[in-house]
Amino acid sequence: QVQLVESGGGLVQVGGSLRLSCKASGSIFSINGINRMGWHRQAPGKQRELVATITSGGSTNYADSVKGRFTISRDNAENTVYLQMNSLKPEDTAVYYCNAEWWRLTSWGQGTQVTVSS
Repeated sequence: QVQLVESGGGLVQVGGSLRLSCKASGSIFSINGINRMGWHRQAPGKQRELVATITSGGSTNYADSVKGRFTISRDNAENTVYLQMNSLKPEDTAVYYCNAEWWRLTSWGQGTQVTVSS
C-alpha cells in the first residue's frame, strides 16, 4: 500500500499564496510503482475535481481554472509532491486531496483544508 499525508493547508486572504505538500510512504515495491501523482479538490456541495497532476517523468496537467496560478512539482527522491498556489481566489476554497497512481492502483490522502477569505 501507499500512504499519503498532506500538509500546508490553512486560511489565507484573497491574492495570497499557500504551498501544499504530500509525502508518500509504503513498501519499496509500492513506492517504486508510483507513476502519476496529483491534487484534487472538493468544495462544499460540489464534486471532487482535478487540480493538477504530474508524472514520474515530470509531465504536468492542470485544470483550466488554476493554469497560470498553481504549479505542481515533485521530488522523486523524497516521494513528495507539492502544489504551489498563488493569486488565490475565494473559489479555490476546498479540501485538497493528494493522490498517487501505482501499479494500476490509486491511493488518496485524507485531505487538507484551504480557505481563501475575502
